[in-house]
Amino acid sequence: MDSTALRAEKLKVNGSSLVPHETEQRRIGTENRGMIFKNGEHECFYYEMLKHMRFQDCYHRALVYVLGISGDTRRNFKRIYDVESGCVRTECLQEGWQTSGSGRIIRMAFNLYCNGTPSVYDYEDHEEQLRECQYYTVEDHFCCEYAVYFWEAVKIRYPEYAIQKTEGLEG
Repeated sequence: MDSTALRAEKLKVNGSSLVPHETEQRRIGTENRGMIFKNGEHECFYYEMLKHMRFQDCYHRALVYVLGISGDTRRNFKRIYDVESGCVRTECLQEGWQTSGSGRIIRMAFNLYCNGTPSVYDYEDHEEQLRECQYYTVEDHFCCEYAVYFWEAVKIRYPEYAIQKTEGLEG
């Protein structure tokens, strides 16, 4: 699955990567201030796995953050994401270890990383595609115990919109 993250990594100017947006640069330097983690395992996983990612951009940080929420997704990280190719493994959603919670976490991670609904293409039947697509709705993502962590992941993925701007605002 060609992801938005992979397309972004291919952008080059004179042989070097494009400079991140000014807000993104500020966010990278201060990312861990005030981040919310579910527990110590989540936090350790986040920082350890980031060391193995091809890039430290907002796509990869959001992916790793979300997949670190649950012990199931942490244990099965390599079944969910291929670090070497940078591709998500949508077939993991059909594996026996899945729970409703792990499926929800994985779909959120895929959505933030790929900017879409990649697992929909695992189905040929249109009814099944529609059913799978429904698992990517805002309601399905945020009406659960993981909502606070999913919101944190959205802030990681879209830092330019998540930083409160106070300049020029009148109180």
